[in-house]
Amino acid sequence: MRLNNKVAIITGAANGIGYAAAERFIEEGAVVFIADYDNDAGNAAAQHLGEKATFIQVDVANRGSVKQLVATVIEQVGCIDILVNNAGITRDAMLTKMTEDQFQQVLDVNLTGVFHCTQEVIPHMVAAGGGKIINTSSVSGVYGNVGQTNYAATKAAIVGMTKTWAKELGRKGINVNAVAPGFTETDMVKKMPENILTQMRSIVPLQRLGTPRDIANAYLFLASDEASYVHGHTLHVDGAIMM
Repeated sequence: MRLNNKVAIITGAANGIGYAAAERFIEEGAVVFIADYDNDAGNAAAQHLGEKATFIQVDVANRGSVKQLVATVIEQVGCIDILVNNAGITRDAMLTKMTEDQFQQVLDVNLTGVFHCTQEVIPHMVAAGGGKIINTSSVSGVYGNVGQTNYAATKAAIVGMTKTWAKELGRKGINVNAVAPGFTETDMVKKMPENILTQMRSIVPLQRLGTPRDIANAYLFLASDEASYVHGHTLHVDGAIMM
């Protein structure tokens, strides 16, 4: 039970990678707060995961909403040991066709949302003497991706924020790391045409896509005491697509 009685907030945990992370954390003894914008999916996820899961609706792009999320968690359990900044959206378009609204929406959720959540949680971790921050980047933020100016920009920025926060917060006992998933079999990806999926698999040395549980296992490692000396690192979980 690597996370026995630890309290974790996982944003974007109503489905996909976030849900898999909530499931893994609970399997390892954690109490998990599913923080998600989707009310129906969030409630369903919490019900399915059982008594150690609680859903709180949040809009990470809205500072007031994040403040209320953190206040509710502190009121209910008194501490926050782990924050996984997993929430993210895409609004893909080629640069010449991307609207300012598409660009800004992705920045608001994927980047500003991470800033909001981390800044609100940090005082409680400092008061407790430590904690774990895990940010979600992407291989798109490392090598770029056609049609993802906005998304790739946010995921590259996450790496820079992670390194900066590691330098600022390490002395306070807070580990800060990031995970950069590769092609992962989320529900959204599974809906792609089979010929596209086949092409995606073919360029991965392992010849398969990742599963949400693959990424969740990386979150779990970084959230555990086993990773206490891993700090400021971006862990690529991508089947060696970046090799």
